[in-house]
This record gives sequence, structure tokens and C-alpha cells, in this order.
Amino acid sequence: MHREITFIEAIRETYRAAMIKDQTVFILGEDVRIGIVPTTRGLYDEFGDKRVINTPICENAIVGTAIGAAISGMRPVAQIMFGDFLLLAVDEIANQAGQRHYITGGQLKVPLVIEVPTGARGGSGYNHSQSIETSFMYPPGLKVVCPSTPHDAKGLLWTALFDDNPVLFFEHRRLFGLKSNVPVEPYGIPLGVADVKRKGEHATVVTFGWMLHQALKAAQELETEGISVEIIDLRTLVPLDMGTIYTSLKRTGRLVVVEEGRKRGGIGSEIAATVMEENMSLLKAPIMRIGAPSVPIPYCPSLQEIYLPNESDIAKTVKSLIKE
Repeated sequence: MHREITFIEAIRETYRAAMIKDQTVFILGEDVRIGIVPTTRGLYDEFGDKRVINTPICENAIVGTAIGAAISGMRPVAQIMFGDFLLLAVDEIANQAGQRHYITGGQLKVPLVIEVPTGARGGSGYNHSQSIETSFMYPPGLKVVCPSTPHDAKGLLWTALFDDNPVLFFEHRRLFGLKSNVPVEPYGIPLGVADVKRKGEHATVVTFGWMLHQALKAAQELETEGISVEIIDLRTLVPLDMGTIYTSLKRTGRLVVVEEGRKRGGIGSEIAATVMEENMSLLKAPIMRIGAPSVPIPYCPSLQEIYLPNESDIAKTVKSLIKE
């Protein structure tokens, strides 16, 4: 049975189902009991203070505690209130969680989920608005998940919660109120499998998170001009599904990669380089990348919207490729 629920509700009910199924699943973070980030709201009332644990405002301690619990046999969820704050815990995430399995010769596992609201919304300033998901593609041993819809959020989170590797689960804050049809029962979506959200013939747009919805709007606009765009939602950055991209490029021959994060060193760079190394012959035109400039995010909401990529940028870029 399906019903329409929000992104927040999809996450919350997945936590609840996992905590009922497995007593080793617990949540820790800043104000998770009252649910400042509303994905945990109400869980304390049901599961108590041993499984929904408030922590001090210290991100490296939150993640470090979660790592210790994970290698001791638990399945912790460490909630970090803003993606920007992950940088305060980089050593724990990249050098400890990500590499513990390797440096112990496979003796220790780190089944850890780090839940992270991310992205710009409403003029929150440079240190509460950044999209830094691609920074965590670099360290080995981490999985990076970026759902774009409530349906995918529920399925990807369920898979992440029972993965034996550390998973960073990024949720764009503009998606929290988004609704879609979601099954009642728990279900998993495999990590590393992209989803074609819209079929097209003239160009392929690859994206994720909030930018998926900007790309879909751009595709609708372009359709009125006779341009057919295929939209691929990556869903996970690590593992990265290049196969779905290549299948699309065999038909379209043109590629645009869109991300809210900064263009320099982003997912667009990784995908473009990989296509050039492995399948350059599929291309009819240069690969184009769309992302934010390499400057701090403005606090002023109107300047923030100028800073961020949008549907107009995507439509203009696709039209420029069609002319190639």
C-alpha cells in the first residue's frame, strides 16, 4: 500500500521501523530528542533515552562516539545539524570511520550512518548553507547518499542503516516538505544505482538532490521548444553509477552535470573526467558542468538565489549543447 507523505515523514518512519527491527540501532546528536531536525521528532517518546541520545555541541565527539559504538556491535545514527559542521569531524569521518575496516585487516566493521541536512535555504549564511557532499567522495571507505524524493529517501536510508560500512546520508533542506507516494512497509534501494527520472533523446542531464527538481523544470521548459532531455538522478555519489550515464549517452551524445555545490572539484569534474577516460566516443559535444562559484554563499536571500544554479542555467546550457 502507498500513501503520500513528506520527505521528513519518510525518514522518520524508516528510523522507527529500523529501531523496532534491530535493537542495536540508535540515534545520537544535538537535540535529537525534541527533533530540532524534525526527522527524529517523536522517537524519544517511543524509544527512550538509551536509544535517542542528546549530545554536547561537539561534532567530532558525536562522530567519534558513534564510531566506537559501531565497532562494538551497534548500528548508530549520528545526526549532524548542518552539512557545514561535518568539517569539524573530518578526521573522525575520513581517517577513522572510513579506513578502520582496512587498517584492521577486515577485523572491524563500522556500520554507521551520519545523517546530514545540507544545502541553501532562506538565507542562512555561509556556514549553514553549503553543499559539501562531494568533499566526502575523496576519502576511501565511505559511501555517500543523496536522495531527491521521499520514496528514494526511505529506500536508501533503509539500505544505509543495515550496511556494514559508514554511510553519509545527505538530505537537502528544501526537500523536507516535498511529498510523494511512498510504500508503508520498509524497503531497500541498492546503493550505487542511479534512476532515470525522465526519458529524453537530445541531451542527458545528470544531477541529484534539490537540483533534480530544477532540472525537471528545465526539461519541461525545453520540451516546449522541441528539445527532449533525459534526466538522471544519481541518488548516490559513492558508489557512482556510470553505467546508467553511458547507456543514456549512447542515445543522446550530450552531457550536462548539475550540482548545487561549488563547480570546482565537484561531482561534475569527476563524471566528466571519467567519461573522457572511458567513453569519449559517445560524445557529440563537450561535457558541460553547472555548479556554484567558488565564493562563500551570500547571506542575503536575493544574492543567494543569484549564487545558486537554477532551471534557467540548465535550460541555457542544454540549448547551447544542441547547437554544437
